[in-house]
Amino acid sequence: MAKAPAAIKNKALKALARLLRENVDALQIDNARDLERARSAGLAEPMVDRLKLSPKVLETCAEGCEQLAAMPDIIGEVLGMKQQPSGIRVGQMRVPIGVFGMIYESRPNVTIEAASLSIKSGNACILRGGSEAIDSNKALAKIVQQALAEAALPQDAVQLVQTTDREAVGQLIAMPQYVDVIIPRGGKGLIERISAGAKVPVIKHLDGNCHTYVDDPCDIAMAVKVADNAKTNKYSPCNASEGLLVARGVAAEFLPQIGAVYAAKGVEMRGCPESLAILQTVPGAQLVPATEQDWSEEYLAPIISVKVVAGVDEAIAHINRYGSHHTDAILTRDHMHAQQFLREVDSASVMVNASTRFADGFEYGLGAEIGISTDKFHARGPVGLEGLTSLKYVVLGEGEVRA
Repeated sequence: MAKAPAAIKNKALKALARLLRENVDALQIDNARDLERARSAGLAEPMVDRLKLSPKVLETCAEGCEQLAAMPDIIGEVLGMKQQPSGIRVGQMRVPIGVFGMIYESRPNVTIEAASLSIKSGNACILRGGSEAIDSNKALAKIVQQALAEAALPQDAVQLVQTTDREAVGQLIAMPQYVDVIIPRGGKGLIERISAGAKVPVIKHLDGNCHTYVDDPCDIAMAVKVADNAKTNKYSPCNASEGLLVARGVAAEFLPQIGAVYAAKGVEMRGCPESLAILQTVPGAQLVPATEQDWSEEYLAPIISVKVVAGVDEAIAHINRYGSHHTDAILTRDHMHAQQFLREVDSASVMVNASTRFADGFEYGLGAEIGISTDKFHARGPVGLEGLTSLKYVVLGEGEVRA
């Protein structure tokens, strides 16, 4: 896989897109078995919804494969080549990581996302999906191997663990001689369990406690629009804002407006005393006094914590203490405040005048993502093609020897 030419990898990706479209009906039959089993087991409807391989979901997967095929091949590119006083030239070459293990829950479309990114980046991967999607994942993995074979690439470059036995996960994460990195994608419990037991490096994020900070000065209308989108566009993703911080200078004007929006959408606001005093004038507002725990909470629900702060310094301190280092945004008209926020907030993505919901590999132009990392080494933020590669030094000489 590491030495496969770009044209061959792209051929496999285009074949995968075609096969997904040709097998929509067959895939839905396999998917229906998973859905029926999930409902019989009493799985909540939002979780059942994540399991669905609708024609729209499959078309999105196919389009993602085609987008990756159209992207430049970054494997083998040499960066920063510089001549040294000794005469040698030193640079770094981008190379695949090798073999990554992907452990994920619910969404079977992750099988295609992981496989397609693995193919494009010249890696091999071992996939272990959740037991609730086993029939869908097996069917998708079979199609991936068919696409690899069409392009004369090794079918085993993408493998799916066929058993739902949890013991298989324990073995996979403890084999550094075979696996170079593990990428868990799912709930906090899964990621904590993998991180605790792994003998292989793990790319992870545990929480998505993201914040939107409304600064003084700011464009109030814009701030209402962005703070609304950051929270209510979708409640379940890890990039939805869970905390709203508001500068004292604009709180009296801003909070009643955003409060009315949240009230209309049924969003519960857990506020500090100062914010609650302002929000209590909003008709229909669901108001609850915030506890210390609320500042650290990832709700994944129509709930948001609200706090009035003195200004940008207090907002940054709050985010760095209680946030999960995922994504945080400032809404401001002050250039110096924006620059300070970008420099001092210790998160994988930091934004100015934009919704935290943009923290996504596709939205960042990465083609796709295999997850989001809040670690500080190697990959940070949405992990796309570059996050599945490493750099090795290359040295070019003409017979130089060290003095």
